[in-house]
Amino acid sequence: MRQLPPKLTNDEIIKMRIAGQLASEVLDYITPFVKSGVSTFELNELCHNYIVDVQQAIPAPLNYQPSAQHSPYPASICTSVNEVVCHGVPSRAQVLKAGDILNIDVTVIKDGYHGDTSRMFLIGENNQLSEKAKKLCKITYECMWKGIEQVRPGAYLGDIGYAIETYAKSFGYGVVEDYCGHGVGKLFHTEPQVLHVGQPNTGMQLFEGMAFTIEPMINVGGKQSRVMPDNWTVKTKDKSLSAQWEHTILVTSNGYEVLTKSLGSPQPPSFIN
Repeated sequence: MRQLPPKLTNDEIIKMRIAGQLASEVLDYITPFVKSGVSTFELNELCHNYIVDVQQAIPAPLNYQPSAQHSPYPASICTSVNEVVCHGVPSRAQVLKAGDILNIDVTVIKDGYHGDTSRMFLIGENNQLSEKAKKLCKITYECMWKGIEQVRPGAYLGDIGYAIETYAKSFGYGVVEDYCGHGVGKLFHTEPQVLHVGQPNTGMQLFEGMAFTIEPMINVGGKQSRVMPDNWTVKTKDKSLSAQWEHTILVTSNGYEVLTKSLGSPQPPSFIN
């Protein structure tokens, strides 16, 4: 049986709100720079400098080493392009071009607490992007919110996974099962594991004061993924496009609060009240 995550105190929730807002503001800041001709290395440098120099915070991914078989992660953000599911490593050689889709995943540490969020970016003009890419990014965003919509005390982790899985599969998409959301707070990754597939009324029951990420990874093709030789970058096995969105969520007394929001955050879908 998995250990229950801690219930955040009011002081800790305040710190989580600050860290979450800062993470989201990094994505606001970098948005104008995300365009054709820019390398993911340049985007990483800009984000790193903003986090360290402007926010006076720490980029959590830099030198992160979850296990002995992983080398320390060499960058301050993750940049996952096209068929990359997650954990893409910024590179001078990877230059964005019109038609690409890009996920930027940001986690900042402020006063000892983590804020973790990611967004999709579509590179180029609307007519330079395939309908397949545009639809995938839109539906994946809606998948995240279908999961968020389930969050309240007394609900179950399985409710979140089921809502995401059924919505994604209604469009014929594959839902990645090898990677999932996670508890977050003083630690980068902790309990609970938040799967993006599941059955209603199963798994850990949610309680007020829990904080965790919901970050579905949705593929145009199958759900299978493969890890590249760098032991970080994860790609779809069938080389199909993949998209991901992520928010950090707090369970409140009567529902949820999105902790990773800022002035530039995309608005929730119309089905969210």
